[in-house]
Amino acid sequence: MTAPDSVHELAIARQAARAEKNFALSDQLRDEIAAQGYEVVDVAGGYELRPKKRFPVYESTRDIRPINSGKFDITAAIIVEGFHEDAITCIRSIKSSSQCAIAVLVIGEPGDLVNELDARTSLVQVNENFGWGENANALLRNITSDYVIILDPSTTFTGDAVTPVLEELKKRDFVAVGWRGGLVNLEDDWRSTDDKGPGEVDVLFSYFIAMHREDALAARGFSNRAVFYRNADIEFSLNLRHSNGRLLQMDLPLEQGRHHGYHDSDPEYRDAQSKKNYDRILERFRGKTAILSPRR
Repeated sequence: MTAPDSVHELAIARQAARAEKNFALSDQLRDEIAAQGYEVVDVAGGYELRPKKRFPVYESTRDIRPINSGKFDITAAIIVEGFHEDAITCIRSIKSSSQCAIAVLVIGEPGDLVNELDARTSLVQVNENFGWGENANALLRNITSDYVIILDPSTTFTGDAVTPVLEELKKRDFVAVGWRGGLVNLEDDWRSTDDKGPGEVDVLFSYFIAMHREDALAARGFSNRAVFYRNADIEFSLNLRHSNGRLLQMDLPLEQGRHHGYHDSDPEYRDAQSKKNYDRILERFRGKTAILSPRR
């Protein structure tokens, strides 16, 4: 496979940057070459361009290797199981609005998602699906940036939603910041949550939840028993609060499309798995009001 002239031009420019000890530019050019599907290798007297695998394929999440976020402090992480068009729309909205790395974990063949790969967008294919919680934890473990956003493919950006949450997270007052959330309803014995708008909350929802990666892992991440996504975010949020973390809900320039994970899943399966997740929440946390945020 012969590399096109445009890629050779990038490689030559990279050599010149290295000769001038401009390593930041050299790294940038290397990433641009990688985005074109090639690996540049330094050899005596010049360079070689080798075809690069566009994305790794793993049998399960337990095999995933580090996912490089490059120069970015924060990575938007998306779990894709079907409905690729939604994920493509989500990815493109992020690129048009915000500066961050993007990591896509796709179950099975990625199809047209491969066309979205570039210097800041990576993809891993997983063939065996152990469930939503395991997928989310695999992203938390392997993404290299300090901060991670877990978001649903049905969420789209209408503006820069990354800069304000990153600013808040870097203050270290809150371990997680999100778009939708609420307070546990104590009057119905913890069986629901109430959206009170922006401010400190008990729970954040995985439509968009940004976090300090190490804090999330220290709180043991999402439950690996959460095969289905629903209520797994509530359990995760209460885990963070149990670890003395505070959560912030913000108004952000985001929109929610059709949530296929809920509306287009088998109702019997959806309801059974959702109940399993919520039963764990009630068993572990119900009555522990000391971990909750101030009522408002």
